Amino acid sequence: MTYLKKSNYGWIIAGMFLGLLSHMSRAYRWRFQLEPMGYKIKYANSFMAVFATYLINYTIPRAGEVARASILANYEKVPFEKGFGTIVAERIADLLVMLFIIAITLFLQYDFIYAFLVERFHPFKIGILLVILIITVFVLFRYIKQSSSKFALKVKTFMNGLLEGILSIFTMKKKWAFIFHTLFIWGMYILMFYITSQAIHDLKDISIGTILIGFISASFSIAATNGGIGSYPVAIYAAFSIFGIAQEPSIAFGWIMWSSQTLMIIVFGGISLAYLPIYNRKNNR
Repeated sequence: MTYLKKSNYGWIIAGMFLGLLSHMSRAYRWRFQLEPMGYKIKYANSFMAVFATYLINYTIPRAGEVARASILANYEKVPFEKGFGTIVAERIADLLVMLFIIAITLFLQYDFIYAFLVERFHPFKIGILLVILIITVFVLFRYIKQSSSKFALKVKTFMNGLLEGILSIFTMKKKWAFIFHTLFIWGMYILMFYITSQAIHDLKDISIGTILIGFISASFSIAATNGGIGSYPVAIYAAFSIFGIAQEPSIAFGWIMWSSQTLMIIVFGGISLAYLPIYNRKNNR
C-alpha cells in the first residue's frame, strides 16, 4: 500500500491501455483463422468472447477457452470443434513467440544466468540431468512411434494435431497479418510490463534483461494458476531477486501490475458477458 500511494498513476494507466490494445488485437487476429472456413464473425462478438475468456479463466484454469468456442457457436453459428481448433492453433502461435522471447533472453543474459546457475548448482549435476532428459525424450519418442497401444495412438493424434495447427498458420490467406498481430500482441505485453514498472521509483533504472526475465516468470505463473492469483507477485520477486532487487518494490510492482490488468479484465469481461446476449438479440432483429 505504501508503494501504491507513491506510484505514478500515469504509467499504470498507460500500461492498462497497452494491455487493452493487445486484447483488441487478439480479437481481431482470431477472425483471420475463421475466414478460410467460411465464417466472417462480427468484431464485437470476437472482442467480447476474448474478454469473457480471460474473466472465466480466473475461476477454472483454461475453462475460458471452452467458453470462448461456445460463445462463437452460440452467437456466430461456428461449430464448437472448429472454433476450439482455431484457439488451439492460436495458442501454439503464442507458445512459439514465448519460446522466441526466452531464447532472446538467454542470449542477452547468458553470462549472468550461467554464473547464477553455476553458483547454486554444480555443472556436473546439470549436465547429468540434461543427459537423462535427452535420453528420456528419445526413448519416449521411439516408443510412441513404434507402439500401437491406445496411449501411443492418442499421443500421436495429439502431436499430429499440434503440427497441423502450426502449419495452418502459414497456409492461411492472411498469414502475414496473423503473424503481425501475434508479434504486436506480445510486443504490447512486454511494453505493458516495462511501462508499469516505471510507476515505482525504485524500479526506474531497471534493465531490459531484468524486465524480460521478470516477464517470463510472471507469464508462467499465469499459465500455472487461475490468472496468476497470488503467485504473480511472488514470481516477479523470484525473478527480480536474481538481479539483487529488493523484495518490497518487487512484490509491490507484482501486485500493482496484476491488480491493474485484473481490474481491466473484470470490467470489460463483466460487461462482455452481460452485453453479449443483448447485442446479438438486437443484431438478429
